[in-house]
Amino acid sequence: MRLIDAHCHFDFPEFDGRRDAVLDDARSAGLSSLVIPGVRRCDWGRVSRIAAEYEVLYYCLGIHPWYVSEHSEGDLGALRDTLIARPGHCVALGECGLDRLHGDLGGQYSWFEAQVDIATQTRFPLVVHSVKAHDEVYEVLRRKRFAGRVLVHGFSGSYQQASKLIDLGCFIGVGGVITHPRARKTRDTIARLPVDALVLETDAPDMAPEGVSPGFNSPAFLPFIFNTLAELRGAGREDLARSLLGNVQRLYGWSEIGASER
Repeated sequence: MRLIDAHCHFDFPEFDGRRDAVLDDARSAGLSSLVIPGVRRCDWGRVSRIAAEYEVLYYCLGIHPWYVSEHSEGDLGALRDTLIARPGHCVALGECGLDRLHGDLGGQYSWFEAQVDIATQTRFPLVVHSVKAHDEVYEVLRRKRFAGRVLVHGFSGSYQQASKLIDLGCFIGVGGVITHPRARKTRDTIARLPVDALVLETDAPDMAPEGVSPGFNSPAFLPFIFNTLAELRGAGREDLARSLLGNVQRLYGWSEIGASER
């Protein structure tokens, strides 16, 4: 089986000094590649540099809703220009989005909408951060008539919200939350959604699975998430792994061997 971590903050300082060891552990457990999201302009250089150090790493560039106050309109121009240049191993714009629990939701809209426009212009997929704002994310994507591929990462909404996003062509990110028995709504939702809409992720070092201390998540735990997903859905592991691999390849525009076709 080949598993791809579609969203892992491998550039964060929690991994400093031990990236080789963590990646070796993850690959021994079945990981073949991972994607590092960019969250603010001052981090983009680090994200791209770390991805360049390892053949199996890819990355995204974006402005996260938590950090919009640190940015100016010029940063959006820089994002657009960088993506137009199509840098190697860059596979998406993100993460961007809306977060009702952090900062001013109203103030995040213009940044999210601008990045949706940039993704349209540059023909990159979107990686979306959505916390208690799934309906709002849906409305922005619908109003903008965004026709590209979208990952709504770390999804923890309702079945109805997920279904609406899938109807727009979005993929739903499946992470460590499904390993927590108390997360009944999310577990039920993920168990019922069409398999061709699901993408695996860890969000490491955040979004720790059951039994893992907060802040100590790792891409090596992706098989734990995968096994939980198989149990929730009553699915055969080989067939499920094959479907999930195809999904993330479609999301990021990869060929069968993982290289970008764009």
